[in-house]
Amino acid sequence: MEALRLQQFIESRQWRFCFIGGLAVQHWGEPRLTRDIDLSVLTGFGSEAQYIDSLLTAYAPRMEGAREFALKRRVLLLRSEAGIGIDVSLAALPFEESVVDRAVPVELLPGMAIRICSPEDLIIMKVFAGRDTDLRDSRSIAVRQSSRALDWSYIERNVTDLSELKEDPTMLTALRAIREAGEQ
Repeated sequence: MEALRLQQFIESRQWRFCFIGGLAVQHWGEPRLTRDIDLSVLTGFGSEAQYIDSLLTAYAPRMEGAREFALKRRVLLLRSEAGIGIDVSLAALPFEESVVDRAVPVELLPGMAIRICSPEDLIIMKVFAGRDTDLRDSRSIAVRQSSRALDWSYIERNVTDLSELKEDPTMLTALRAIREAGEQ
């Protein structure tokens, strides 16, 4: 599996990371088809180039100027040998560091585990993204994890902070609807 190969590459360099996006949704929410791999690699500010350059030695860029794009936008767009898209978020903010620190290993196949973000952090990231697909994913996580006792105070605190940063109060409205769906 491509995610395991990517994880081995990252672990061999002792980088801090976790998978986010579709792979995490498959575990915490309603399983759905995902065509790419999304992960967050904790680079901090100022050392992104070394991470980007290392990844570009092992994976093909998905676009011309991928290195410059990543340095500017903090997302490196790659493609595996099998043609799978890989989106690498270059993490540096305290929230992103917390996401990586709170990540957990999840067994995909017997004896094969990958590090994915917590369901709470996934909900926060999906609400922040705000697309219809992301909000549906968040609802599916809330519903599927309803018996797990999600840490809603943690989720609400972070969504509140991010909604202020983004200047988007609709994030809080969306979060309330997601929580209600999970509590039904």
